Amino acid sequence: MPKIADIEDTPNPNAVKFVLKEPLTWGVARSYENAEQAQDDPLAAALFAIEHVTNVFYVDRWLTVTQDGEADWPELTRQIAVPIRAAPAAEARSANTVAAAATTIADLSTEDQQRLNAISALLDAQIRPYLQSDGGDLYVVGLAGNKLSVHYQGACGTCPSSISGTLIGITNLVRTIEPDMEVEAV
Repeated sequence: MPKIADIEDTPNPNAVKFVLKEPLTWGVARSYENAEQAQDDPLAAALFAIEHVTNVFYVDRWLTVTQDGEADWPELTRQIAVPIRAAPAAEARSANTVAAAATTIADLSTEDQQRLNAISALLDAQIRPYLQSDGGDLYVVGLAGNKLSVHYQGACGTCPSSISGTLIGITNLVRTIEPDMEVEAV
């Protein structure tokens, strides 16, 4: 049962980040944009059962919940804490889940896979830590020619600054190694 160590505001006024004392996963991010997507995840399903919850994202020792803007955060936070505390900690799960959940982009040539690895390393070092500290994340969805597609998760998924400012920053950073690259959020 994860205990909540802290509750933090995020740049997105409709999202709050719960910092936990025990991990929920071993590096595997869980991101759900609606209750239907979350039906096979007991924690996310319990969170979506709470009125006003619109997005759930968690990985390791933190979880971000986004609401529709209609709820009072202090009351909603108390409701959200109940299923978080009831969830099993990662120690209760097999570490093999990490390997099974690894995502890859199919049908990339060896050259494109090397390009993607370099871009991913850059994003891992210079972008993702900041997004994660704000209760969100991103992952690469595709690479086709000079177009990189990324998907925002958690608090970043509905935050206006992610779609504008952060995306421009990611594009500029990626262009340091791929000058003609276009980055799109999907």
